[in-house]
Amino acid sequence: MALEKELATYNQKLPELKGQEGKYVLIHADQLVETFTSYEDAMKEGYAKFGVKEPFLVKQIQTIEQVQFISRFVKPCEVPRRA
Repeated sequence: MALEKELATYNQKLPELKGQEGKYVLIHADQLVETFTSYEDAMKEGYAKFGVKEPFLVKQIQTIEQVQFISRFVKPCEVPRRA
């Protein structure tokens, strides 16, 4: 599975990161590289350090994960046309 090691590292380090909730963490393999105040800064640093060929994870630090439900089978809403 993609980023399996990075996600395991995030879950392992989460108790240490609780004081930084809302920030973004950069993780490569089993190494927590750094935390950032913005997603963009974390991504830039990830690409600068690891390039495009090595996987890295940028994730917002959240003690309670938001559940996301996305379905490609949902029929779009039809908007009535005006006459």
